[in-house]
Amino acid sequence: MNGNILKKHLLSSAVFAGASMTLVAAPSFAQDDVETVPAVSAIDEDEVARQETVVVTGSLIPSSGNLVATSPVTEIGAEQFAIRGTLKAEDLINTLPQAFGAQGSNLANGGTGTASINLRGLGSSRTLVLMNGRRLPYGSLNIAAPDINSIPTQLVERVDVLTGGASATYGSDAVSGVVNFVMNDDFEGFRIDGNYSFFQHNNDGELQGLLEEFSAANPSQYDVPSGSTVDGEAVDITLMAGGYFDNGKGHAMAYAGYQNVNEVLQGNRDYSQCALGTRNSGTEFTCSGSSTNQFTNLLDLSGSLPTGVWARVDPTNGTFAARDFVSDTFNFNPYNHFQRPNEKYNFGTFINYDITENIEAYGEFMFVQNETNSQIAPSGVFGYGVAGANGGLNCDNPYLSAQQRDFIGCTGLAPDAVVGADGSLLALRRNVEGGPRNQDIRHTTFRNVIGIRGDLEGTSVGYDVYASFSKVVRDEVYNNDLSIRKMSNALYAVDDGSGNVVCNVNVDADPLNDDPNCVPYDIWSGNAPDPAAIAYIVSPLNRSGDTTQTVISGKLFGSMADWGIVSPMAADAPGWAFGAEYRRDTLDSNPDANYQSGDGAGQGGPTTAISGAQNVIDVFAELNVPLIQDRPGIYTLGFDTAYRKSFYDNVDSDAYKFGLDYAPTADVRFRASYQRAVRAANIFELFTAQSIGLFDLDDGDPCGALPGETPIFTEAQCVNTGLDPANYGSAGLINPAGQYNTFGGGNPDLEPEESDTITFGFVATPSFVDGLTVSVDYFDIEVEGYINTVPEETSLTQCGLTGDPFFCSLVNRGTGGTLWAGQTGFITATNLNTGSLATSGYDIQANYLYDSGAYGSFNFDYVGTILESLEFQSLPDASVTPVVDCAGLYAGRCQTNFGTGANPEYRHKASVTWSPVGGKLFLTGTWRYYDEVAQENAAPDPINATLDSQNYLDLSARYNLLDNTTVRFGVNNITDEDPPLSSVVGTAPGNGNTYPQVYDAMGRYIFMGATIDF
Repeated sequence: MNGNILKKHLLSSAVFAGASMTLVAAPSFAQDDVETVPAVSAIDEDEVARQETVVVTGSLIPSSGNLVATSPVTEIGAEQFAIRGTLKAEDLINTLPQAFGAQGSNLANGGTGTASINLRGLGSSRTLVLMNGRRLPYGSLNIAAPDINSIPTQLVERVDVLTGGASATYGSDAVSGVVNFVMNDDFEGFRIDGNYSFFQHNNDGELQGLLEEFSAANPSQYDVPSGSTVDGEAVDITLMAGGYFDNGKGHAMAYAGYQNVNEVLQGNRDYSQCALGTRNSGTEFTCSGSSTNQFTNLLDLSGSLPTGVWARVDPTNGTFAARDFVSDTFNFNPYNHFQRPNEKYNFGTFINYDITENIEAYGEFMFVQNETNSQIAPSGVFGYGVAGANGGLNCDNPYLSAQQRDFIGCTGLAPDAVVGADGSLLALRRNVEGGPRNQDIRHTTFRNVIGIRGDLEGTSVGYDVYASFSKVVRDEVYNNDLSIRKMSNALYAVDDGSGNVVCNVNVDADPLNDDPNCVPYDIWSGNAPDPAAIAYIVSPLNRSGDTTQTVISGKLFGSMADWGIVSPMAADAPGWAFGAEYRRDTLDSNPDANYQSGDGAGQGGPTTAISGAQNVIDVFAELNVPLIQDRPGIYTLGFDTAYRKSFYDNVDSDAYKFGLDYAPTADVRFRASYQRAVRAANIFELFTAQSIGLFDLDDGDPCGALPGETPIFTEAQCVNTGLDPANYGSAGLINPAGQYNTFGGGNPDLEPEESDTITFGFVATPSFVDGLTVSVDYFDIEVEGYINTVPEETSLTQCGLTGDPFFCSLVNRGTGGTLWAGQTGFITATNLNTGSLATSGYDIQANYLYDSGAYGSFNFDYVGTILESLEFQSLPDASVTPVVDCAGLYAGRCQTNFGTGANPEYRHKASVTWSPVGGKLFLTGTWRYYDEVAQENAAPDPINATLDSQNYLDLSARYNLLDNTTVRFGVNNITDEDPPLSSVVGTAPGNGNTYPQVYDAMGRYIFMGATIDF
């Protein structure tokens, strides 16, 4: 970020943060039974005065008196869930400027069926998620990050977001920060909470003309959604009951909830109905798609067809003809989910009981069953072998016409000859008759915590000992995929000599490969295939397994006042805590034989079994020392420090922290901290089996070119990558879908990542402006030896440009030189301790409560982030892989390395809440802003050069209808803004030509709800 931009954003933020009364966000009014802390402070003195002891996120020491945390914490109060109509925790967290897009309900292709949190853009695996200060387990069989779908959102009292390293306090994973969901576990009474919501969008955007053009040319593939669309309806109902028992010695509460969310399809939005490409030198969008079409396209990697590399089946006459790349391109977008359907059941209890005056037992028991479905376009023959294992097309196939036999070169060959048997002749045909692929995913989560806490009689020493066990069971069925083995059998059709079309496996000389169920699959004549053939080749895939987490933790804490240790210039004694923790994580993933063999045509490669366990023992200590209090020029001065030693199965690590707190007066407090955080490799990174998968290559293979274009690389550079010069410039090297093969997997020899975090800033509560609180904090985080892969694009580029043996050893070209057709070509990208990640910037927050008297009260809130840098270096050698700063950029290497999609230099959420006299009505208006972002790779297509800045306006109302009844209504994205569009967003985090986990991609979100207390 240059200096002028930084000054501009600092100035604008200062204007928001001051008393200029510009609209600002997150009102701090509370439910009758909920107290909230101002969002800008880790803990303030008013809250300390109200409560004898306060547990602060970011510290192991329960605080009293003037002890404060030096790490900045943003708080989201329970009322924010009502203001935004939020049913899913991910939707609320993603509105924070510190959060970047991660896994969630708006991802289908590449979605895990979970929702995760990604603070600072450093990855969800580097964000630690807690509930009531205790960590949550792995979220699934294919992602280590906790699944926040398991959080019962209607029970959340507040969410504390600490952005910056906290491994010394909480252990591994807290590299970019901590999100702590604090639950309302002391609820009394009986409550029913109900919510209903839906999306509404007017299809009248800039792509209407484009869709009409393509619909006229290819009506079977392109529709033109118009008018108003209403979809994505959601219902959420929660019951809560709680109270004291045994004369007040114990308290228990129980809850049960049900949630049902309907799907949103990309075909129902004008901006996502077709997969975008570019035309006219990249100055405008066009509708693109896949070469695996409803009617067969033929790819000859040798380029010996009369039409060159490509040909297509003309369904009107059963002949081969030249491709026009419009009518023979498949539009896969309409099938894909923009929002996955979801059904969730959850229930649980929170209980505590005073065994004696000094001993309290407590427990948490939770059950969640979450079912979702991830739908994408139909599977197909994705360039796999046709006649036998190696491919090709048999000249005696009964479905071929005479013209087709002559076209592929059968003239002069034996009647049963196979053309392209070396794998150079491939078919691409979409199984539209079989319906979309859909992945039914069920996660069942059990989480139990039991513990004892209290204090040692006659002292200020407290203790907290607990054990927790969590288990997440995942069951999935992948429907409507095709078996590669069965397709090869069914496509190798022959005449049995009696005029019957049969599968060759049943009449060849080898009886051991017979398959009596095989039905020939006709993809050549243009006629619809036999339904029996489709039933034969369809092969559902199944996977089940679980992750578990066991934690046994204990700590002692207290004040040094018992020992008479107090600074001579302070009133409060130092606080301390120390303890130990044991944690065991396990993973057991069991895909079926078809998954493991890679037989699923639409999977991109095998899904391997994973089994592993990781054990760690931590010992930790923390100290908070007030040095000077209530002295001239020093209202308070103190420091805190923490240390944690972790002993993993194969490695050890050290994390530590030092923080300083200084307040010259009660009006302003300065804070600073330095933290060394660590993250040990998780089970996925260690033990995932190595196999073929897919990755996005925005510009395609630099050695290939479509007709009329020139390859990016020279012929000599392509030879460096292992390409035969005869294939230089071949269109067959380019995958129209932009996806290429990667060979990835785990590495049991990984070392822990290490990161350094520096934060400093101030919190001001000026006495001359009653009700105003402002904070500004600078953050700087750097991660060394981060666990990643050598990016495939880096390997390919460096190999081509330099011929470096290391990079070239990672590029493995397959038959015909391709990196995508079949699985013979790929780029190796297994896990390594690689280069570095770094980010820096400013967080600005403000809250102002103004009571106007007769006109009621106004609560202004603002939270914004200026992203100064977001850097990665793929490998330590800067001469080979220089540092790339992704602040203000999107796509390309930034998406590959951070997985964030868009990284705006400035974001804010600002709102104002007005409540007239009487306090029954609350009206909230919110303004969310995202700065523009530019394409990372210098935007070869001008239309993709920039994703414009986005402004979203939200409005909600809450009304206390009766003493026990509150109703609410709201609209987010009132003006129905279309999301920014690009043809290079790829999949996960891209979806529907945009980044739906960042931008509002569904249109208006309209919600209503009610809470009734008895």
